Amino acid sequence: MKRRKILISIFLILSISNIASQKLDNSKRKEATKFTIDKNKEVEKELDFSNKQDFIEAKKGFIATWPNDEILDKNGNVVWSFKNFKFLEKDGNKKSPNTVNPSLWRNAQLNQIHGLFKVTDGIYQVRGFDLGNITFVRGDKGWIVVDTCTTVEIAEAAYELLKKNVEDLPITGVIVTHSHIDHFGGLKGLVSEKDIKERKIPFVAPETFFEESISENLIAGNAMSRRASYMYGALLPKDEKGTVDAGLGKGVSIGTSTILEPNKIIEKTGEVLKIDGVEFEFLMANGTEAPAEFMFYIPKYKAFCGAEVINRTLHNISTLRGAKTREALKWSKSIDEALQKYGDKTEILFAPHYWPKWGQKNIKDMLEKHRDLYKYMHDQTLRLANQGKTPLEIAEMVKLPDSLNKEFYNRNYYGTINHNTKAIYDQYFGAWWDGNPANLYKLPPVEAAKKYVSFMGGEDKILKNAKESYNKGEYRWVVEVLNQVIFANPKNKKAKELSADAMEQLGYQSESGPWRAYFLTGAQELRNGILEVPSPKTFSEDMIEGLPISNYLDYLAVRVNPEKAKGLDLKINVKFTDLNKNYSLVLKNSVLNSYDKLQKSPDGEIYLTRDALNQIISGKTTLNKEIETNKIKVINPKNVKKVVDVLDNFEFWFNIVEPNNQ
Repeated sequence: MKRRKILISIFLILSISNIASQKLDNSKRKEATKFTIDKNKEVEKELDFSNKQDFIEAKKGFIATWPNDEILDKNGNVVWSFKNFKFLEKDGNKKSPNTVNPSLWRNAQLNQIHGLFKVTDGIYQVRGFDLGNITFVRGDKGWIVVDTCTTVEIAEAAYELLKKNVEDLPITGVIVTHSHIDHFGGLKGLVSEKDIKERKIPFVAPETFFEESISENLIAGNAMSRRASYMYGALLPKDEKGTVDAGLGKGVSIGTSTILEPNKIIEKTGEVLKIDGVEFEFLMANGTEAPAEFMFYIPKYKAFCGAEVINRTLHNISTLRGAKTREALKWSKSIDEALQKYGDKTEILFAPHYWPKWGQKNIKDMLEKHRDLYKYMHDQTLRLANQGKTPLEIAEMVKLPDSLNKEFYNRNYYGTINHNTKAIYDQYFGAWWDGNPANLYKLPPVEAAKKYVSFMGGEDKILKNAKESYNKGEYRWVVEVLNQVIFANPKNKKAKELSADAMEQLGYQSESGPWRAYFLTGAQELRNGILEVPSPKTFSEDMIEGLPISNYLDYLAVRVNPEKAKGLDLKINVKFTDLNKNYSLVLKNSVLNSYDKLQKSPDGEIYLTRDALNQIISGKTTLNKEIETNKIKVINPKNVKKVVDVLDNFEFWFNIVEPNNQ
């Protein structure tokens, strides 16, 4: 298999959260207003909160949980803390506070139920130790692992809990359902590369898993990571006015993430594979929640694994952190295929997020309604688009029928109907333009904001009117109009404070964990400015070692500053002395092209080892330092330096709720 791409995870942004929480000034946070309280009370009337079936299922089969309040790495650092969300457990989980949407509060309570659970004889799950679950299936001789969580430390803890409380057996197989780090990052906590090669432990993954594991995160990684700091509430306190849940789980563990290359690839629906005496039937779902993904059925246990295609929440067609738009229609059809093939056979439905569902009739009903959730969004978005409606209009118009909307597993805990309809529109028509020529050639934000403020009578008048709108509970409008004032004059403290107050109320009203996090983080940064803690590492050493050199050279190309590169015409050969591999860089027309071959008559040459490159990528050293210490040999260093000097360094803590470069 070609090793073209590998993962650089934006999820590691959450490593900043422990540092941030120690520096937060929470004194400016407000209580919920009457309008927010009334809005949240409407949710209480809309849904049947007396239905405790989810709580029964989430607790079913509980065996034990981690004996301590924290899971630590080998150096004593906290990888996971069960204490962070203890506030969700007080008062018997009776009622949500005014500052949290009742539906999100309920979801947060459910996701706080953690430990080792027996799903059925032969299947066990560890839940609530990470964003996702780790599942263990009993084979003839040992345990077959399904997904491995984000970090080695969590995978090790889950396995230890299983061995202590169920049966101490070796790992005899690994299945990873798709190409997101919270499903494979813990691999080396369970198996090593030697285990896979010498013991021939099957490591099964979907077609293109290895290459897709990074495709959407490398080149755009800096911006995605910064936006992820908003989406996952990494800078917020964990309390009733801050982060209560990530929507898909409590959050992401902070530790060592790893990857291994699969030795068995599933390429098509219907493939059957026997692992340690247990038969698995696979159903491909590429292009749904992940570019590389499958679901599977285990006949022995009459159990179906829905991967991240079937969840107890509406998922994202487009994530708020930024990623390629997913296909809602394909998503729906994949669930339908699972329903048609296995709906009458399945008695247990489990997945790498949330808790299982039991009972063939209940499962079939859930699959039908979850399928129709995505199909309804898709079809109604296209129906309205074909009537000439714009994305903003469609997002307000699409409302689920009660038969879908009142099912808790279809609610907006992670994705939302509002932003998913916009994403579906994006897939067919593009996101940046709604077809109206008035929006075809708009002014950039700062320039437009200054003109808006002038046309609207100046900052003071806008602030006076915005305050009146705030007092009416018109928070969306307050945020929209004050954004113009802030971008016209980021020093207007009153505008920022009022906008923050409005964002905060929108956060308190949000059913979606990511929406809540976005609004509350925006409010926090408007009040306090950007809390610049050390920038997160988005590369783990294990992943850097597998990063294809060609991908890294592509990444260098997006760092080229065209003004600095203007007029340069240089060819640089790059020779890896330990790999017997050669590459080259050609800088011309302010564009950097790269090749896996040498150029004739180069203007400079670099001789280095792969380890030296790894040290540079990890940030432990720089090219210039390595040249100075003679660890890297350079011919015509002046020309090499010219190429290096045109590369921009990306600042992580760029502004989001204020204009940049002020």
